[in-house]
Amino acid sequence: MAENISKRFTDLGVVENFDLQGHRGARGLAPENTLAGFSKALELGVTTLELDTGVTRDGVVVIHHDPYLNSDIARDTKGNWVEAKSLVLKAMTYQDLASFNVGALKPGSKYAKRFAQQKSEEFQSIPRLSDLFDLVTKSGNNNVRFNVETKINPLAPDMTVNPEAFVGALLAVINKHGMWDRVTIQSFDWRTLQLVQKRAPDIPTVYLSAQQKWLDNIAVGQKGTSGWTAGFDVDDYAGSIPKMVKSAGGSVWSPFYRELTPELVQEAHKEGLKVIPWTVNNPEDFSRLIKMGVDGIITDYPDINLSGG
Repeated sequence: MAENISKRFTDLGVVENFDLQGHRGARGLAPENTLAGFSKALELGVTTLELDTGVTRDGVVVIHHDPYLNSDIARDTKGNWVEAKSLVLKAMTYQDLASFNVGALKPGSKYAKRFAQQKSEEFQSIPRLSDLFDLVTKSGNNNVRFNVETKINPLAPDMTVNPEAFVGALLAVINKHGMWDRVTIQSFDWRTLQLVQKRAPDIPTVYLSAQQKWLDNIAVGQKGTSGWTAGFDVDDYAGSIPKMVKSAGGSVWSPFYRELTPELVQEAHKEGLKVIPWTVNNPEDFSRLIKMGVDGIITDYPDINLSGG
């Protein structure tokens, strides 16, 4: 299976060493950000496992997308679905979190309808980052990489630990497991990326961007800087996100895929950046972006069939 997936992109003849990243493991096929999901992604032959991290009250780095338990995927020991936004990771110990089951989508929810192909598991706990490193090590896969996102929002500072504590905890786990050369760290909150570059300059940083109503961390034309971009103002770079990312010290620019054009890919490459858009689930979009020359793609469906693209 891994060879077949790699061959799909090689045969397109556009990019060598294409980076196929399994979003939250393989969210479209298996429970997101779980060991079962990451195992599925490994089985399918992804080159990178993409994941989200938070930090608990006792300083444990855990893998979960939101700063609170997601009510569409989390159940308590009695099987009850948790109340929306009621249980914040920062306020809980890892032991608190370990009992919750995140192995299935809530029946009837919009989320369940969106990912109808996802196969549920009887029980999956929220893993620690260290658990994922152990899983991959035991699997014997010595090549797969980890694209680790710091889930932190500068506009809601009380919801998570501060950037310094977050980065410190994250780097400690990476160091303990000797994964320095297999990790990239990504974020919409560029403050954490600036800290990583200072404390661990050998780890590549991935600058996430979005310019949508539901999230705009770039704020073109806004007076002053965006709260997300660590003091960097896109208007100082004539509106060029690639130039801003390069100036900030990034290795990879990871934009929302609908905002990407061939010209932007070329501009980013001229700046020496790799371009890896998120989150691409449509075969036609997949093929279109590959033909633009992107260096990789983040997808919920690592088994995507490009024959119609």
